[in-house]
Amino acid sequence: MAYTNFTVETDADGIALVTWDMPGKSMNVFTAEILDELNAIIDATVADAAVKGVVFTSGKSSFSGGADLSMIKSMFSFYQEEKAKDPAAAAQKLFDLVGRMTGLFRKLETCGKPWVSAINGTCMGGAFELSLACHGRVASSAKSVKIALPEVKVGIFPGAGGTQRIPRLTDAQSALQMMTTGQSLTAARAKAMNLVHQVVEPDQLIPAAKQMIKDGLKPVAPWDEKGFKAPGGGIWTPAAAQLWPAAPAILRRETSGNYPAALAILKCVYEGLQVPFDTGLKIEQRYFTHVLQTTEAYSMIRSLFISMQELGKGARRPAGQPKTELKKVGVVGAGFMGASIAYVTAAAGIPVTLIDRDIEAATKGKSVGEGLVKDSIGKGRLTQDEGAALLARITPSADYADLKDADLVIEAVFEDREVKKAVIEAVEAVLPAGAIFASNTSTLPITGLAKNSKRPVDFIGVHFFSPVEKMMLTEVILGKETGDRAIAVALDYVAAIKKTPIVVNDTRGFFVNRCVFRYIHEAYDMLIEGVPAAMIENAAKMAGMPVGPLALNDEVAIDLSYKILKATVADLGEKAVDPRHMQLVTGLVEGEGRLGRKNAKGFYDYPPKPAKKSLWPGLKDLYPQKKADEVDVAVLKQRFLATIALEASRTIEEGIVTDPREADVGSILGFGFAPYTGGALSYIDGMGVKAFVELCEKLAAAYGPHFQPTALLKDMAAKGETFYGRFDPYGATKAA
Repeated sequence: MAYTNFTVETDADGIALVTWDMPGKSMNVFTAEILDELNAIIDATVADAAVKGVVFTSGKSSFSGGADLSMIKSMFSFYQEEKAKDPAAAAQKLFDLVGRMTGLFRKLETCGKPWVSAINGTCMGGAFELSLACHGRVASSAKSVKIALPEVKVGIFPGAGGTQRIPRLTDAQSALQMMTTGQSLTAARAKAMNLVHQVVEPDQLIPAAKQMIKDGLKPVAPWDEKGFKAPGGGIWTPAAAQLWPAAPAILRRETSGNYPAALAILKCVYEGLQVPFDTGLKIEQRYFTHVLQTTEAYSMIRSLFISMQELGKGARRPAGQPKTELKKVGVVGAGFMGASIAYVTAAAGIPVTLIDRDIEAATKGKSVGEGLVKDSIGKGRLTQDEGAALLARITPSADYADLKDADLVIEAVFEDREVKKAVIEAVEAVLPAGAIFASNTSTLPITGLAKNSKRPVDFIGVHFFSPVEKMMLTEVILGKETGDRAIAVALDYVAAIKKTPIVVNDTRGFFVNRCVFRYIHEAYDMLIEGVPAAMIENAAKMAGMPVGPLALNDEVAIDLSYKILKATVADLGEKAVDPRHMQLVTGLVEGEGRLGRKNAKGFYDYPPKPAKKSLWPGLKDLYPQKKADEVDVAVLKQRFLATIALEASRTIEEGIVTDPREADVGSILGFGFAPYTGGALSYIDGMGVKAFVELCEKLAAAYGPHFQPTALLKDMAAKGETFYGRFDPYGATKAA
């Protein structure tokens, strides 16, 4: 039988090699068609007496990335449609639907013939659950092999047997750690955890997998053998008596109870280890069905799985523009930011010229890349030869003429209009026709900077976040005259360096910084009200923020906040800023010399390592302090999330952000907005716009007019609309 996505070749020893190689795809993923074909292959190999065993592998450089985007979207669409007809029946249908993959893998596991998974590259999610159902697992020793069950990162959990097989192969603590964090394992680590049987050289992968079958591999899973006991003895052991009472508390400390999927993993493992394997699968199926119905799962999957992939694949790229193959990029400004941009560009295989005022400064900038390469080599992410090749792609220079053949030039010089004006003029004097100029400014409007350009149609903003090599978001900012080709080239560049772009229209602070400073300013308000600093920080983290607002302000620098407030007053007048905020930061910067982490003293003190940072004791003397029992932590959490979400909604109303996917993805990747909500706009949609407006009105009455809901929100509340309904990224968008 011929298959569309698989080939089956049986050798003289009766071993069928099943190779998964989806046409037109860079990576294999699970779809309904894949499940149908895999089911047919299982039936065919079982029925064929000549087949003694099966080796299952991939025909691509990776093994599989797990479930396909369309499969996830269709599952949610199916449930929403059925729920509208009959909620109870919809839940049962969803239960049956999510059990399909589980049932298929169990069919493979109990088919009576040995299957060996030959893992040649990245093996994620459902693909590793498929491998776990095989009787043998062999992994390549190539460094590209990464094994993970990362579902919890997008609001769900391993729902095709993962929560039952993993803790029956390795100890429960390691199983929980792997699944509740979604961490990736190397092949060697997976073997140490007993999750794969062998790790071999890449060219020995298929021979080793076949040899397992020749050596008499039993086609029976350990848990199907009589007398099987889980590693460590299940839950009725002294070790388990220490683990299980503490596990929920540890999880709550890490998640503040915000992630239903993480708690469901604990329940699946704890309950599943007390019952027969097939009953455990039903427990998993039940919890998976429940989690899929939560707002958190729906919102996280939409933003962190579906929207991120769509934006990463160019959802906002102008139609009709040819793809750009960047042959050379120039970066002007070899400070830490510019040097880091040069590094990620070179890491993507693109030659880059790094320009500064003199060759010494440019060469010093390249040393930032050298440090990053050394670190990557030390962590096994690069070989010496790969590191050397990467650095060879970075050419330091003090001569603008070296940009004469660049396709794209990014300036990352000091945030000063005159300095940037001089750079724009110097670059454009040598820049070839058709090349694009991008500014990495974080504060200055692109339209204003473009006035210094003779080619404003080719002028755009490409705003990176620090540290560049780690932060996955890039803002692409459009000036009033920015043309489609400039947008296309910028998005092609962002895709080449493997970051996720959001496209925003020009405004002070763009999208991310507007929201970030609203978060920080809310903390200023709380300090001024007398809320203890420790409560402010802890409440923010309990709300789901990865970093407290005061610690975040230290990272971005308090003196930068000071400069931004002064610039805002200069440009827009004194009424544009809260005078109490100006007084606070002026006192910290000018009065106390507290600039943030960069001078080891800000809202926190930063002693030499290994000592840890601690809140500056002087904070409690700035304003009269409230007692802890006088502060409602739940209200603090509401204020943080609401003020950010409200600012995000303003950017939609003002036309700065035009696609709700970008506001959600940008808020999560840009500054870590409570990922369990799905992002700033999903937070509003999730609670309902009407409820959000009521919350904002209550907060405005108690804490000030900055919480006053906008006209757009009030209109949406009156009409029962959502952001994803009114500003549908896939269809017609109504006027704001």
